[in-house]
Parts: sequence; C-alpha cells; structure tokens
Amino acid sequence: MIHIPDFAHATTVQVIFCFLAFITVITAFLTIFSRNPIHSAIYLVICFFSIAGHYLLLNAQFLAIVHIIVYSGAIMILFLFTIMLMNLNERHQVHKPRITRLGAIVSFCLICIVLITIFINSKPIVGEYDSSGEDFQSIKVLGKILLNEYMVPFEFASILLLVAMIGTVLLSKKEKLNK
Repeated sequence: MIHIPDFAHATTVQVIFCFLAFITVITAFLTIFSRNPIHSAIYLVICFFSIAGHYLLLNAQFLAIVHIIVYSGAIMILFLFTIMLMNLNERHQVHKPRITRLGAIVSFCLICIVLITIFINSKPIVGEYDSSGEDFQSIKVLGKILLNEYMVPFEFASILLLVAMIGTVLLSKKEKLNK
C-alpha cells in the first residue's frame, strides 16, 4: 500500500527532502532529454548538488562534500572536455539503423521489467543492527582511518588518476604536420 505524505503536518526536513527530490528528478530528466550537450552537463551538475543535499539531510557531511568535489567537480570537468573534444554540436550526425534503435528499446524494456520485478519481490531486512559505538560519520575518525590504515591504496589511487589525466592530455593533443 502506498503511503501518501501529509504535507499539512510536514516537518522542515520533509519539506526540504521533497524539494530536493523534485529538483533531482526534474534535472535528471532534463539531462537526458536536452538536445544541447552543454545544457545536459549543467543539468547534471544541478542534479549532483541536489543529491549532495540528500546526503546532508542524512547527516553524512563527508559524503556530501566528497560527492560535490568528485562528481560535480572532477567528473563534470572530464565530461565537458569529452564534449568539447568530440564536437557534439555538429548536426551532420549519421542516423542509426532502425534495428539498432529497436534493439535499444527492447533491451531498455527488459532491464526495466527485471528491475521492477526485483523491486516488487524484495523484502525489508529485519534484524538487529550491531554497533561498535565508534562514530564513522565524523570526518576526523574517517581521516584517521583513511590516512593510517589505507594510506597506500589512497596514494595508489591518486597516482592512477594522475597517470590517466596525463594520458588523456597526450591523447587529445593533435600532432603538428611538419612542412
């Protein structure tokens, strides 16, 4: 049975949640259906910021900050570089054959049916939640764990991202013709 919220007695958090959810859904649809790739990227950034607002409502400040830095910052810059390198604004795009479009529609419908079936047949987890008493939401505790126990993988990830960025720059450079 679907529960319809009572907006007359809603708390501030519920109103903010509904507002953020509305913005998230609208900007997600605008990202998909916008014809201009730059507008799509801007809508996606707004969607990312509204999702970060959901993290803040869940009292996960670190996840909200990391989400804004990583997704709204780094990932969107990579998307914009890709859009600029591919020059997607040109209108002489070759149309896909009908069989390709039909295959995409069929696969989309199958994935939707599978996901809806999983959602309908899922059951809530019932049981006790064991707590160690340590607050992992704290940025201080998370920083100590990340930079003490996981220092080497953290540094390897940063080196991997640096190498990927350098490789992208080198691949996107156009070679000059010697005359």
